[in-house]
Amino acid sequence: MNSYLIHFETVGCKLNQIETESIAKFCSDQGFAVSMKPLTAAAKIASNPVISIINTCTVTAKAEQKSRRIMRLLLSKFPDMPVIVTGCYAQVEQKQIESESPFVIVVPGSIKDTLADFPLYLKNFFENNKTFSGAVLVDYIRCWEPLKNRLIFSKQLSPEDLSSVSFKLSTDTFYAHSRASIKIQDGCDNACSYCRIWLARGKPISLPVVEVLNRVKQIESSGQKEVVITGVNLSLYKGFYKPEGTETAEYFDLAQLMEYLLKNTSIISFRISSLYPERIDDTLCRVLDNKRIRPHFHISVQSGSDKILTAMRRSYTSKTICDAVDRLRKIKPDAFIACDVIAGFPGETDEDFIQTMEMCKKCRFTWIHAFPFSARPGTAAAKMKNQVPQRISKVRVKELTDFAQQSKYAYTESFVGKIVKAIIEKHRTNCVRAVSENFLHIKIEGDYKELNSLAGEEINVCITKPQHTYGAEDEIEALGKLYLLR
Repeated sequence: MNSYLIHFETVGCKLNQIETESIAKFCSDQGFAVSMKPLTAAAKIASNPVISIINTCTVTAKAEQKSRRIMRLLLSKFPDMPVIVTGCYAQVEQKQIESESPFVIVVPGSIKDTLADFPLYLKNFFENNKTFSGAVLVDYIRCWEPLKNRLIFSKQLSPEDLSSVSFKLSTDTFYAHSRASIKIQDGCDNACSYCRIWLARGKPISLPVVEVLNRVKQIESSGQKEVVITGVNLSLYKGFYKPEGTETAEYFDLAQLMEYLLKNTSIISFRISSLYPERIDDTLCRVLDNKRIRPHFHISVQSGSDKILTAMRRSYTSKTICDAVDRLRKIKPDAFIACDVIAGFPGETDEDFIQTMEMCKKCRFTWIHAFPFSARPGTAAAKMKNQVPQRISKVRVKELTDFAQQSKYAYTESFVGKIVKAIIEKHRTNCVRAVSENFLHIKIEGDYKELNSLAGEEINVCITKPQHTYGAEDEIEALGKLYLLR
C-alpha cells in the first residue's frame, strides 16, 4: 500500500490530545503517514491528505468556533477529501456539523473509541482501490458496521467490560508530545450548572486498576520518564480491582490507585492533571507526598465566592479550596499550583469577584487559567438571570491574568540558581526546550542542539533567569543551563 497521508487536528483538553495521538498511532501501525501540525490558512501540508480527522471540544463557544473554522479550512483546501469530526462538539451538535458538507462524517464522542479499529478498515479500501474519488471514500466510511452498531453493543456490556472497550484509545508512542499521558477516567455526572461536558462525555467510567498498571508499565518500558494521569474528573475514579486467586472484587479510588501504581513501578514519575478541591484530603496527600509524584497540581476552582460556587452547583466552598492548597503545600512546599477560574458567571457582582481575587492571592496560585463565562446550550446557567455583560467579564479576566503573570514570574524567579529535573521536548529548529518537574517551560542556553535528538529524556537544569509570560501555551517561562545529563 502507498503511504497515504492522514491529517489530524485537535481542539481542547488533554484527553482529546491523548485520544488523537492514539488514533494517529493506530493509523501509523497500518502503514499510513501521519500529519499533526495544526493547519492555518497560510500553512501547507507536504502532500494532500486522503482524509482528515478533527477531535473537537464544546467547553466554550470559542472552542466550537475554532472546531468549525478548522473544518471549513480543511474543506476549502481539500474539497474532495472526507473530514471525520469527532469529540464532544460532535456529540452534542451532530446535525449542525453534518450540514456543513456531504464530505463531513460525524463520529459522536460517545463512539469515538471505534476509531481505534478504523485504520484497518481504511487500509482495506486503499488496497482494493488504486484510483478513487473522495465521494466513493465517504460512502465506504459511512458503511462501516462498527460505526453504525457500536451504541447498541455498548449498552449490553457489564461495567467492567464497558470500561475496557471505552478506553481503547491508548498509546505509548506520541507524535506531538514529549511526555506520555494515560486516560484512566471518562465522563462526569456532577451536572455543574455551566458545564456541557457531562452531556457530551456521559456518565463516569473508570479504567480497571490492573489495566491502568499494564499501560503504565508499557509506557515505562518504552523509555518514558513521566506519565500524566488524566480524566474528565479524576475525583470520580472508581477502578475495578480483583486480586488474582480471590473471588472478592473491590473498587479503588484515586489515592488507592496511585499507591498501587507507585508500589508496582520503579522508575517512572507521575503528574496528576487536575483535582477537585474537596477530594484533596489527608489520605490522598499521603500518597502524593511520594518523590515520584511531580510537584505540579491543577485544581478545578472556578470561583472564590461561596454564593457563586453554590449557583455553579459546585460541592465545596472557598475555605475548602484554601484548605486543599494548604495540604498540598505541606507535602510539596515548592509545588507549581494552578487553577481554573470563570469570570462573569451569571449573578457575579463586584463583591463576588473581589472575594475570588482575595482567595487567589491567599492561595498564592502560581497560574490561573481565567476565562469568561460562556453560556452553553442545554445548561442551567445559560437560562439564569443577571447575565454579566461581556465587557465586564473581559475586565475581570484581565485582572486575574495580570495577577497570574506576576505570580508565575515571582515563582520562576524563586528557582534561579536551583537545579530541577526536566524532560526534553520534541525537536525545535531554533532552540532546545524542556519541561521541568514543576512545570516550567525552559529554554536551554548554549549550543546543545544534539539534545534535540533526545526528546523525552530527563536532564538536570540550572534555572538562570525568569521570563515574562502572557498566557500562551507555548511560552518560555525560564532560561536554564544543562547541569548534568542523566
